[in-house]
Amino acid sequence: MKGKELLFTVLQHREAPRVPWVPFAGIHAGKLIGATAKEILLDPQLMLKALVEVNKIYRPDGQPVLFDLQLEAEALGCELLWADYAPPSVISHPWAETKELPKAMPQKTDGRIPLALDVMRLLKAAVGESTALYGLTTGPLTLASHLRGTNLFRDMRKDPAYAKALMDYCTEVNIVLADYYIEAGMDVIAAVDPVVSQISAQHFEDFLLDGYSKLFQHIREKGAYSAFFVCGDATRNLDIMGYSRPDCIAVDENVEMAAAQAITAKHNIALCGNIPLTTTMLFGNQQDNMKFVVDLLDRLDHHNLIVAPGCDMPYDIPIENTVAAAQAVFETDKVRKMIENYEAPADDIEVELPDYAHLPRPLLEAMTLDSASCAACTYMWAAVRDAKAHFGDAIDIVEYKYTERENIARCKKMGVTNLPSLYINGELKYKSLIPERDELFAVIQDLL
Repeated sequence: MKGKELLFTVLQHREAPRVPWVPFAGIHAGKLIGATAKEILLDPQLMLKALVEVNKIYRPDGQPVLFDLQLEAEALGCELLWADYAPPSVISHPWAETKELPKAMPQKTDGRIPLALDVMRLLKAAVGESTALYGLTTGPLTLASHLRGTNLFRDMRKDPAYAKALMDYCTEVNIVLADYYIEAGMDVIAAVDPVVSQISAQHFEDFLLDGYSKLFQHIREKGAYSAFFVCGDATRNLDIMGYSRPDCIAVDENVEMAAAQAITAKHNIALCGNIPLTTTMLFGNQQDNMKFVVDLLDRLDHHNLIVAPGCDMPYDIPIENTVAAAQAVFETDKVRKMIENYEAPADDIEVELPDYAHLPRPLLEAMTLDSASCAACTYMWAAVRDAKAHFGDAIDIVEYKYTERENIARCKKMGVTNLPSLYINGELKYKSLIPERDELFAVIQDLL
């Protein structure tokens, strides 16, 4: 059975001879050919070369073509800040100061959409016979956040009708992009909506359930498969997400897989995930990656299961670590024997925490994966920066990115369990929940 057929079998919720492997090599693909993230995201020939290399080295059963949650935002007028070793980030929000709704739909000629479609067709011809290809869209909540900025979270409380209308518009954008991508040969359409982990289940039901149900039904009617990617601790929303009926839900390391599988099994949905991006893939070794995958497979039901990194792979993940993870999927029994006596080395990095009892002014510490590459982290950090702009020198702010070893040690010492989280004066105030502006300001004002 070809990898593509294997993945389709799982997405059809039938028994498969083994668990499929889907490495989310977005910007990381550039590392395989010595090109930067910016170079491959702007040059279709470089992107194609990098993706073919991903296919050759990592032997995926399924493979995303473009993991860029700024594509639609850029086409709709958002400005981007480019980086060499991270995806671009949105730095302007055209609908931040207006209650008008966007009307235009992205066209095939807008922004980098032509580049994406060209690469999809070319990669389909190159590897599509054996590998299932994913076309990724920016989910309605994250896209609405790009267009409206942090004001969207205030709208959800103070002007829910407008917030719902904006997200409905973004759902239609997803449907339009899904059609473009299916026409270009994509087998799986994945709506990637990391900000979903930052809202309540009730908010998901109120603002997103109807739209996602419509999106996944549309994809189904077009003859493609669907996936729902969410980053952060989305545990509280997995059940309500299941009612939107995607073929698959993909989660990251913030979600406990056994608990998630109990929920996806209830809905007969495939579960995809969740090799840790930093502690294991970026900073671990080959044995760490093998052990994580083997342990994951040993504790989960293999029915309706797909092994993958937790999200878009950081650029600088060692190639051998991803190869090791793939080997653990393909040859689980052999790898289990190889690592049976392996113990991970202790992390000896020491960090010094602030003297929280004697701070000169309130200190806001944002614990993020990386605000430059994680959309949920982007808006958590944006909320903190909004507070800084309002209170000025009366408060201090800092971001600790989990992509740095010292910050991993810091998070462990502070007992951080979920990213993104916001600590104020050393106390956890917001865990996987972007604070609404007025509420955060009130908390800070009380401290002042």
